[in-house]
Amino acid sequence: MRIITTLLLAATACLAADADYTLGPDSQPQAGVPKGEVRNFTLADSKAFPGTTREWSIYIPKQYDAAKPACAMVFFDGPGYAKADGGFRVPVVFDNLIAKKEMPVTVAIFIAPGTVPAAEPGAKARSNRSYEYDSLGDLNARFLMEEIIPLARQQVKLTDDAAGWGLAGISSSGIAAFTVAWERPASFSKVISFIGSFTNIRGGYVYPALIRQTKAAPKPIRVFLQDGANDLDNLHGNWPLSNQQMAAALKFAGYDYKFEFGTGTHSGKHGGAILPDALRWMWRDFPK
Repeated sequence: MRIITTLLLAATACLAADADYTLGPDSQPQAGVPKGEVRNFTLADSKAFPGTTREWSIYIPKQYDAAKPACAMVFFDGPGYAKADGGFRVPVVFDNLIAKKEMPVTVAIFIAPGTVPAAEPGAKARSNRSYEYDSLGDLNARFLMEEIIPLARQQVKLTDDAAGWGLAGISSSGIAAFTVAWERPASFSKVISFIGSFTNIRGGYVYPALIRQTKAAPKPIRVFLQDGANDLDNLHGNWPLSNQQMAAALKFAGYDYKFEFGTGTHSGKHGGAILPDALRWMWRDFPK
């Protein structure tokens, strides 16, 4: 009975920790705001991740002009960001912020992690998410630049300027977004990481030390971090501490960064609530 009571109290505390985070007006459809289009695709023949199949999609704002290269943001764990009634509602947020000229005309590229089809009938497909997202190195960056972005460029005209490219993700895809920018700062200048897994799942805990070593010549990337005091603490590490270490390292090395540290758990509630503000901060000085 005592164990059950303790578990119930812990669950109640977690719910309370996320309760303050709600979606604001920028995450709701607004009358008179032009609505962009989402196109859905499947990639079943990846060279970087052989044997995987994944869904990906692209949001094209109504203001897109084929004569002018658009900016772009890549969202790993893409389906969760693309849902118009989900916790992040990126198409809705982009519609509203682009209409108010609080961010440039920006295409969103949503990418799901790959899955490996089941070998036997009735079995479940195997997720390739941790390998793709938690691993260090440039494999995911090469997948993005050599496979997905060329497909996106068949749909829309995109800028070649790194200042016009951003990446975003949550948890393991949060560290994935950072890794791609870290490996390819000449191509991606902006990172948004919600509850990023900068822990020892596949070695990502080393980033604070690596960041500090670039103090003499910081990489040209801008980083927005979010985490909560009630995030995970397990055999891989302590998420709140890891994100605080990331923020401290970015500050020490002189990076352009912002860290929003709240009370939340390992969920997207806080991140979804502040996504519009994160985007405003990220694009605040982009050329008009």
